[in-house]
Amino acid sequence: MNEDLQAELERLKKENEALKQGKPPRGTLSMKVSEKGALSVYGMGRFPVTLYKEQWLKLLDISDEIRQFIQDNEDRLKTKD
Repeated sequence: MNEDLQAELERLKKENEALKQGKPPRGTLSMKVSEKGALSVYGMGRFPVTLYKEQWLKLLDISDEIRQFIQDNEDRLKTKD
């Protein structure tokens, strides 16, 4: 393998490792603004949960009701392991 190709391969390996290290640990929640201007929450499952600002605010406004609903239906709801 020529020296330029070997040097490029080493550079890419280092860059790849740095990118992996920059990721939050699995199960850690993180947020970012999507390309369309919505709020995406990462770390809850395989895919992000993405809603627009007004949708998040509506959901947050009824957080007490959601908690109560979960409590009232505890016996029927499953948990993800």
